[in-house]
Amino acid sequence: MGVAESVRADLGPVGGFPSLPGALLDVLNLAAVVLDADGKIIWWSPQAKQLFGYTAEEALGRSARRLLVDSKHLEQVTGVFARVKAQEGAAGVFPARHKDGTTRLMECHSVRLAGERGEHCMLGVITEHEVLQRVQRDLALSAQLISQSPIGLAVLDTDLRYIVVNPALERINGVPARDHVGRTVRQVLTFLDADPIESAMRQVLTTGTPLLSQVAVTPTPSDPGRDHSWSVSYYRLEDAAGGVLGLALSLVDITEQHLAATEAIAARQRLARIADASARIGTTLDLDTTAGELAEMCVPSLADLAAVDVLDAVLGGQCPDTALSGGGVLFRALSVAAAYPTPATGAADRAGQTARYGPDRLVTQCAVSGRPLLVPHVDGADLARIAADQEAATVLARAGVHSYLAVPMIVRGRVLGVLDLARARNPIPFNGDDVLLAVELAARAAVCIDHALWYQQQRQTAETLQRNLLPLRPPHRPGLEIACRYRAAGAAYEVGGDWYDVVPLPGGKTALVIGDVMGSGIDAAATMGQLRTATRTLATLDLDPAALLRHLDRITSDLDHRFATCVYAVHDPHRSCCHLSSAGHLPPVLIRRDRAPALLNLPTGAPLGVGGVPFKSVCIPLSPGDQLALYTDGLVEVRDQALDTRLDTLLSRLAGPQPPLEETCDLLLDALHHPDSHDDVALLIARVRHASLQ
Repeated sequence: MGVAESVRADLGPVGGFPSLPGALLDVLNLAAVVLDADGKIIWWSPQAKQLFGYTAEEALGRSARRLLVDSKHLEQVTGVFARVKAQEGAAGVFPARHKDGTTRLMECHSVRLAGERGEHCMLGVITEHEVLQRVQRDLALSAQLISQSPIGLAVLDTDLRYIVVNPALERINGVPARDHVGRTVRQVLTFLDADPIESAMRQVLTTGTPLLSQVAVTPTPSDPGRDHSWSVSYYRLEDAAGGVLGLALSLVDITEQHLAATEAIAARQRLARIADASARIGTTLDLDTTAGELAEMCVPSLADLAAVDVLDAVLGGQCPDTALSGGGVLFRALSVAAAYPTPATGAADRAGQTARYGPDRLVTQCAVSGRPLLVPHVDGADLARIAADQEAATVLARAGVHSYLAVPMIVRGRVLGVLDLARARNPIPFNGDDVLLAVELAARAAVCIDHALWYQQQRQTAETLQRNLLPLRPPHRPGLEIACRYRAAGAAYEVGGDWYDVVPLPGGKTALVIGDVMGSGIDAAATMGQLRTATRTLATLDLDPAALLRHLDRITSDLDHRFATCVYAVHDPHRSCCHLSSAGHLPPVLIRRDRAPALLNLPTGAPLGVGGVPFKSVCIPLSPGDQLALYTDGLVEVRDQALDTRLDTLLSRLAGPQPPLEETCDLLLDALHHPDSHDDVALLIARVRHASLQ
């Protein structure tokens, strides 16, 4: 049998090999051509038809040089094939003529075939030179990328066993490539929980949908003692026909990026909490409220338990440095807050309670040093230095307190107190980020607390001045029973300039005065004192009420742009009448025995200090049992009700049988003036006595 017959017998019918879809040969489109000793074509594959355009019938039996080579390239091609023949398995590039007349570069690898009788023929495996170069470049690039990439890369078969592992994955897993091949993830990475990994791989093999950038945090043998963050991606590998070949995975170390992202998120959360704290802390100038807002702000986002303690000396207006110079520090607890009901709150000092802690206590050390004090992991000895006593330490231990942080509240370089934080249910100990946040919260709260302390001191000063300028009790006057009250505004508001007075006049007459200096604080209280003194001085002249208000108006005009409202009334027991004049003040209430209470229709006049506005006096008769109620606007003016509605409420409260005047004053204040009201109140009620009782 000759070579040609042998080839035909081994390869099948003349004209081609069986096709293998999806194989690399299809990508290269390799054509097989067999030439006999004379250079004639004796075998022509289907791929040869695709490369050159000739069918097997057109090519078989013809000279390859005449069919496939243009005459102008004949000499060049002859030289190429001479070199190929001389070197077994050599390859050469030659210009080939296509059936359509175009010339294309082909690369040919030749194999010399020998028959049983010594005859020879040549097998040429041919492909387009450009296609082959592209494939070679792609393969070289792929090989270099895989071997030199810092990304861990691997290929697994359909049984999820490693086939290929690059050097980067060797280093990451701490296992040589040869110990990967043929083994599963479970067998190679014994320190990991392989179930979720293999589940994800099977999902990709089944669906063909890749899983991209799956973040996982795991230990790694290449860096023991430190968890790394990884971005893992899985892809299904398929051939050109869609057949599943296996799975590829990539593993990227994103530890630094993950840490940076985590820190950025934490920073944004800190900023958000600080912004929230700016809105939630210091909504009022009340010290206890501000401390409570700080404690509530810290739970549960920062701590499970929060306590706010200030130096007791600060509350007394003393210098904090003096309070911190001794052996121990006296603290006053202002607020305690917990994220959930816990007995640990009972171990803390109650709001308002004072306690002196020695230099060994952590809260004292924090206040004295002016620096945060962090105990990430609390033990029994630490609890003894945190709690008020051993019993409280036992309670904290049972509550599960395991981490502690104390932060000084500092403003203008002065320590005002300490913010104490503890964690129990939250298993994560306090860290540096928590310290930064707590310091910022404490600093903002310290400013608010300082403002509240300043305001409280100013308020106490103004209220003391106010009360000292008012009469302690009204004098006993002929024909009158008198009761007076003054009540300051709520703790969150400044003291105003409200006043009342009862002035004895010649002839048994009595001046009744009610007034309100516009504004608040010490200045208003001082102005009130000046006006009260001026009123008492003018009253001794026994002037008509309108005339007295004219003089008082001129005096007020000289008091640094201050204004005030006032009602001045003079009761004459001998004539059973009362003369009244108003300077922009609310109308008094007249309560007669046989009639409903009514507002007196007085000419309103202008406030004192306006100047140039005339005042008028009105005379009303008063019978025994009649009452006159004078009051300031704090009794009836509120923000959520109309003034007329409130005046009607006042009249209804004064209707019906009247109790003693002292009791009436208390009832009116309790009913109409809320403890948190924004304004203070002065109230004066006078009742005309029967002649037999005078």
